[in-house]
Amino acid sequence: MKWLVKEEPANYPFTQFVKDGRTIWARVKNPVAQKILREMTPGDQVFYYHTGGEKAVVGVARVATSPQPDPADASGKLYVVELVPGAALKQPVTLAEVKAVKDFADFALVRLPRLSVMPVSEAQWTWIAKRGGL
Repeated sequence: MKWLVKEEPANYPFTQFVKDGRTIWARVKNPVAQKILREMTPGDQVFYYHTGGEKAVVGVARVATSPQPDPADASGKLYVVELVPGAALKQPVTLAEVKAVKDFADFALVRLPRLSVMPVSEAQWTWIAKRGGL
């Protein structure tokens, strides 16, 4: 499977993720996003999307671990996964570019702008990766 995760670049930019070499993907509280996060498996590919003023896919990553209970969540309801960075896109792919493609009307990035973790179809992945220079 392929996924997209969103982060505010002022909070955790892709460049910092690359420097860190891996990160625990936590602080996902939306129940729909949590359900999606629990479907991730090691080796799955992930797009890294900058929110805020950028609104663009900027890099790729890979899921390194199976979903695990979030140790910081006393309720036991939240899960986390560990991600490892891959390459930065040569050219960020903006939300405006994605929205301009009619076939992407059903893409969660277009339909559910507040969702922080979402699936990406093979066709969507291929188009974004190619557009981004991968």
